[in-house]
Amino acid sequence: MKLPLRYAIGLLAAPLPILALAVVPAQAAPTPGAATVALRADTVPAVAQSTLVGAVSARTSVSVTVSLAQRDPAGLQAFLKQVADPASAQYKHYLTVKQFAQRFGAAPGAAAQVSAYLTGHGLKVGQLTSNGLTLSATGTAAQIEKAFGTTLGTYRDRTGRQFYANTAAPVLPTAIAAVVTDVSGLSDYAVSHQNAVSHQSAVRGQSGAKASIQGYTPTQIRTGYNLNSAISAGYTGKGETVALEEFSAFTQSDVNTYDKKFSLTPSTPTVVKSDGGTTDTSGEDEVELDIEVVQAIAPGATIKVYEAPNSDAGEAAVYAQLVSNDVPIISTSWGQDEAAETASNRVALNTDFQEAAAQGQSIYAASGDDGSDDAGDGGTSVDFPAADPYVTGAGGTTLNLSSSGAWSSETAWSGSGGGVSSYFATPSFQTSVNSGSYRSVPDVAADADPDTGWAIYTEGSWAEYGGTSAAAPNWAAFTAIYDDEAGALSKAKLGFANASIYSLAESSSYKSAFHDITSGSNGAYNAGTGYDKVTGWGSYNGANFLSDELG
Repeated sequence: MKLPLRYAIGLLAAPLPILALAVVPAQAAPTPGAATVALRADTVPAVAQSTLVGAVSARTSVSVTVSLAQRDPAGLQAFLKQVADPASAQYKHYLTVKQFAQRFGAAPGAAAQVSAYLTGHGLKVGQLTSNGLTLSATGTAAQIEKAFGTTLGTYRDRTGRQFYANTAAPVLPTAIAAVVTDVSGLSDYAVSHQNAVSHQSAVRGQSGAKASIQGYTPTQIRTGYNLNSAISAGYTGKGETVALEEFSAFTQSDVNTYDKKFSLTPSTPTVVKSDGGTTDTSGEDEVELDIEVVQAIAPGATIKVYEAPNSDAGEAAVYAQLVSNDVPIISTSWGQDEAAETASNRVALNTDFQEAAAQGQSIYAASGDDGSDDAGDGGTSVDFPAADPYVTGAGGTTLNLSSSGAWSSETAWSGSGGGVSSYFATPSFQTSVNSGSYRSVPDVAADADPDTGWAIYTEGSWAEYGGTSAAAPNWAAFTAIYDDEAGALSKAKLGFANASIYSLAESSSYKSAFHDITSGSNGAYNAGTGYDKVTGWGSYNGANFLSDELG
């Protein structure tokens, strides 16, 4: 986790608490004698269950991401409510990144002030992100410790894995702390896990385009979700960009084998490195699943794979880059129990997601593969970032097709993550189906049962994959088709997805545009008519959804 302290601005939901800054004694000051403020933030939760085994070498290179306070949070809240309200004249009139930076970026001079402070402590400072809210800096561990008034320790967790983390909250001079709301990178503890699940009986070891396979093919998925007419009309996602947020590298030759097998001719995905990218390939199957799902459904879309280290600094950097680059469609299949995120981390990422909503970016996140018990502790809990109200949580189903290949039925997959957030208030777009105080998850669903999964080529062989990791890119790919057709018809693109999805689902077109999943359970919750905490509103009926929304 990182140690973010950004201000949270509520959109369609009660604002998250603003984390306070607390004055600390002068002896904690980076500069002796100066008035200082400690950023009151959580240390990595794993520290409490780990053993301190030593100090980080003074010469170790450490990179941090520093977030700056937004201007006019009340104004942003008002704008977000209007742009997401179908009854408002401002509905879907989104901001560009430049407009967002001008209206809600850091105060004039704040970036220069912080940059000068970091440079004065020997750090190498990178460029300010386009949204005017994030700076990166690199230095030795000794320089980092001095600049932020803390120490870095090496820990060993219960599994034997070693990581470093700050032993106390960072401390900054009062003037700097007034404009700094987040410092990440003081720990390299992995923050997210993938939500892909392979079929237990999947045949491994068969390679090449001629190998036998099991699992749904692109043709079967397109037919099952009623996309053939749109694709035949030329709406393949052309001109649209889908960003895949990943914490692992992948092998392009695996993707090429998949494409050859199914006669797909998409453009080659582009890798965008955040915070230096990653050479780790432990989640290669996750990345290749995401890419192949998008190419299967929207072969005309441009795919950009945003690779980052699986650390707090990597997480902060990749979301800051995604909103600064204003990528229109984003899918992430990585997450963790929301309670495992530090409170400040949830606030910081929520700020990024609010910016995405203001800019009309559609973000989908896997809702988790552990049913109603995301934490695995026998209780009920939900996955983050799917729990965030500005992200569309994608749950899972078991998809059954008829002999002709058409959609026959869907039931809730038992692993579909869902339930009630313990941290995010009920957003106004959800109040008609949620009378509680906290947000319900997920919002939508798609095929995720590994027993009715996707045929995927990964790590040199064919396998059948499911998990809500398949549902999130499925919805992202469908959004690329939606946006492609909307552009051709001079209609508004989907934009902030939850606003559009809930509006359509609550209309008379619900039964036409969605497959309502009415049976199955994820443990504590059951699927039922309309919205439920297992599959949300259900899966999309492609042609009908497009017709009902775009005419």
